[in-house]
Amino acid sequence: MNMAMMLFGLVVFLGIHVVTSLRGLRAALIARLGESGYKGFYALLATSGLLLTAYGYALWRAAGPEQLWYPPLGLRHLTLLLMLVSTIAIVAAYVPSHIRSTLKHPMLVGVKVWALAHLLANGDAASMTLFLAVLAWAVYDRISMKRRAVPPPAPPRGYGGDVLAVGGGLLLYVVLAFVFHPYVIGVPVM
Repeated sequence: MNMAMMLFGLVVFLGIHVVTSLRGLRAALIARLGESGYKGFYALLATSGLLLTAYGYALWRAAGPEQLWYPPLGLRHLTLLLMLVSTIAIVAAYVPSHIRSTLKHPMLVGVKVWALAHLLANGDAASMTLFLAVLAWAVYDRISMKRRAVPPPAPPRGYGGDVLAVGGGLLLYVVLAFVFHPYVIGVPVM
């Protein structure tokens, strides 16, 4: 049941994100529901899917899923480094910067690096399923954006945005590592 809840949550969460890449379906939904209705429906499904995924994942991990492999200790150190890259990329998605224009789609870069980092550090079936699914979606979405010819953001004139992206990424990293992971996930990383 725990696995089914997580998988259902992933289908809902990633499914609604796939709708964004299907421009005809997205346009039809906006025409039918209106812009606000579409955004509200999208937010409701994305939030519900995320909560179901998180709850199902927590229950599945607590039940002791099968261990598919045992990551070497060195990969955990690599994960910490990759997570720093991920958090900077995620913050850069919201800040006009050279980082943002270089990465083209920094949120997807951040999500892909996050998923890869967690695949390296976890070998249980629940983690492998979750992080592989998210990584697959992020790769699909990036390919979809290339096909739709979504233009990357133009670089700004100065480097203030880059400083803000790196500083914000470092702050997000610290919060995730020292607050979120140990107190919400229940797994200390340091």
